[in-house]
Amino acid sequence: MSVALLATHAWWILIPLSFGFVARVASGPRFSPLGIFVTKFLVNRLPFEERMVAGPPKRFAQSIGATFSLAALILHFGFAADGAALLVIALLTIAASLEAFAGFCLGCWMFGYLIRWGFVPEPVCVACANPGARSSIR
Repeated sequence: MSVALLATHAWWILIPLSFGFVARVASGPRFSPLGIFVTKFLVNRLPFEERMVAGPPKRFAQSIGATFSLAALILHFGFAADGAALLVIALLTIAASLEAFAGFCLGCWMFGYLIRWGFVPEPVCVACANPGARSSIR
């Protein structure tokens, strides 16, 4: 969706994009249209093996996506700052592309460091605090 927005400047895309991130932060994929599509339809049809990942870092990553998409929505619709909104969406697209094409979750990586530095209590995600388990949080 973010690539479509960058390519077309169809600003209405910010609305479902933001809703999807907020819905995933609030309830996981249960109320997110894209989350429902991925978990109920797409995952079963892909030739990849299932890989379990810790929930807290993924939710943190989704909250960053929600923050970026809502910031872009406010920048465009609230302040007519289209250039700034496009920059925010470009950064979001880079992070999402790292996850999609390289299997690297930037938000999850950041979450692990927040635990290691003491900003998030270790019991929230023990696997995230263990450097040996790092591949499980990507």
